[in-house]
Amino acid sequence: MDQGDSGTITITILTSLDQIAASDWDACACPEAQDGRPNDPFTTYRFLKALEDSGSVGHGTGWDPRYLVAEQNGLTIAVAPLFAKSHSQGEYIFDHNWAHALEQAGGSYYPKLQIAVPFTPATGRRFLTRPGYEAAGMSALIQGAVQFGANNKLSSLHITFCTEAEAIAGAEMGLLRRTSQQFHWVNDGYANFDAFLGNLSSRKRKNIRKERARAHGFGGQIETLTGDQIQPQHWDAFWQFYQDTGSRKWGTPYLTRGFFDIAHEVLRDDIALVLCSRDGQPVAGALNFIGRAALFGRYWGCVEDHPCLHFEACYYQAIDFAIAQGLERVEAGAQGEHKLARGYLPVATHSLHWLANPGFSEAVARYLEAERTAIDEDIEILTSYGPFRREVREEQE
Repeated sequence: MDQGDSGTITITILTSLDQIAASDWDACACPEAQDGRPNDPFTTYRFLKALEDSGSVGHGTGWDPRYLVAEQNGLTIAVAPLFAKSHSQGEYIFDHNWAHALEQAGGSYYPKLQIAVPFTPATGRRFLTRPGYEAAGMSALIQGAVQFGANNKLSSLHITFCTEAEAIAGAEMGLLRRTSQQFHWVNDGYANFDAFLGNLSSRKRKNIRKERARAHGFGGQIETLTGDQIQPQHWDAFWQFYQDTGSRKWGTPYLTRGFFDIAHEVLRDDIALVLCSRDGQPVAGALNFIGRAALFGRYWGCVEDHPCLHFEACYYQAIDFAIAQGLERVEAGAQGEHKLARGYLPVATHSLHWLANPGFSEAVARYLEAERTAIDEDIEILTSYGPFRREVREEQE
């Protein structure tokens, strides 16, 4: 790819992060981390390497690494976490109907390509560029991924939970743009949880206080641990929670036990672990990851059922932590309109798609146009039903 006087950009496909230096990857993935936390930890070398080294991705998982690396004049200017997929599990942007439609028409949907963070429905940059190379780097990565898909006669390329800016730029480059929905809590400069409650309607405020009281009445204690406060035995407990949730939701948990051991070594400063213990034994927990401006809720599980403990551990403890740390928002993961009553409002999330078959691409494009309109209307309606007082809603609008 000729970039004029700047020199040719070359694209390399890597099957392991062992093939690139952590410093080169992170110079593109999280340059802002030189003076603090990354925007999110999910595209950092340490997080993706933990997935790879633990066997959570790789052979037999349906997530086969094909990391993209763009270089110019010997300098790594852009990278992307690309995977060859043999299924659509662990993505949270659902395309099962697309797969069914193509296969009904005689095509093969799998394998496909996915630029994503496996098992992680959190918005962030997917085209990871070194500062100063944003346009050239993103263009090279898109061209490289599409060319790789075409050369290997693959059905499609999907870029999920990208930023809105990337979605706009990608659409201008000819990719199909899709909109989905999540629920996020936004910190309006609250001094404490009661200040947040003060913005809610009286009925919603009373309901949340009642839920918190019921949760704390389970007969134990709730604490949020991070960094060196997290001990190896805490992961033994959380693994039980994670297995319980994973077996009920997905059949087989996505992450291996080894991921949590590696996370303890290299990621615990990125983690806020909520543990609920009774008689000295953990009975429930929620795993959050800490970003520069956001807390990302990821996993919840329990070995005992207690009323409202899920809401407390996943949503209210996250709000407490975000307020205490001065974070701008809490992203509570995929789906869940029950989050609305707890102060989490609907927001749009974005993805990009390339489909090799022109006729199939045209049909999906028409579907996505109608879907975007429906999502926009849904967000507007749900926001109007939010728990905030009328005057606060008017200020938010």
